[in-house]
Amino acid sequence: MATVSFDVPSPHGPRTLTLSYARVGTGEPLLLLHGIGHHRQAWDPVVDILATERDVIAVDLPGFGASAPLPDGLRHDLPTMNTALGALCDTLGIDRPHVAGNSLGGLLALELGREKRVRSVTALSPAGFWTPVERRYAFGILTAMRQAARGLPLPVVERLSRSAAGRTVLTSSIYARPARRSPEAVVAETLALARAEGFAETLRAGTTVQFTEDIPDLPVTVAWGTKDRLLVRRQGVRAKQIIPGARLVRLPGCGHVPMNDDPALVARVLLDGSR
Repeated sequence: MATVSFDVPSPHGPRTLTLSYARVGTGEPLLLLHGIGHHRQAWDPVVDILATERDVIAVDLPGFGASAPLPDGLRHDLPTMNTALGALCDTLGIDRPHVAGNSLGGLLALELGREKRVRSVTALSPAGFWTPVERRYAFGILTAMRQAARGLPLPVVERLSRSAAGRTVLTSSIYARPARRSPEAVVAETLALARAEGFAETLRAGTTVQFTEDIPDLPVTVAWGTKDRLLVRRQGVRAKQIIPGARLVRLPGCGHVPMNDDPALVARVLLDGSR
């Protein structure tokens, strides 16, 4: 793990942002963006496969994982995140990377694509293609997960994580195959959700988000798990209608965070999408 600091403009002058990231592999750069309440370790099941062909940069978004929250004067909205991620790439010397994201990260990846800051976009169950009812449903589940993560004492989380049934209780909202997640990973991501300083403001900003613009002249892949219980897969059909040139990929047997449910399939989709 490494950290990087850089300035981001705000209405009150430049603000310094510090982000945590991990970088491994060789090849064309591929930036990985996780979902709300998660951390960069969500990508761990696929990173080693990707790193054989890509220079992989997995980042903790501001206010999540080991990254500091946004400084005063910056909001957790899409324009700010676009600017911050662009500044991150500039600071790391990455020119127009490929980008892949899951959920919130998928939406951010599509936004970077819309602004032509990247070479290609692969979005796994991206946010922003919901109806108002679907959004309220998803936000209700996310809020309940957050409350549970904050309310459970650490010894209880550790005890639950030791059994397949316990891991199902803790993570079945996002994984179709929660028993496959390691006990250590389940504990770590439960703590990440409980401690995510950017959670409330990011969720609040999301209440007005709708992705409505095409992304012409850029390779775009949208992939959706057939067992996504958080953002139901018909949202993928909507995404294809809004971005007609996108490749729409079905992920059989995968949930909302598919990287752990079928690492080989997801890695192949990411590598194909970034060719």
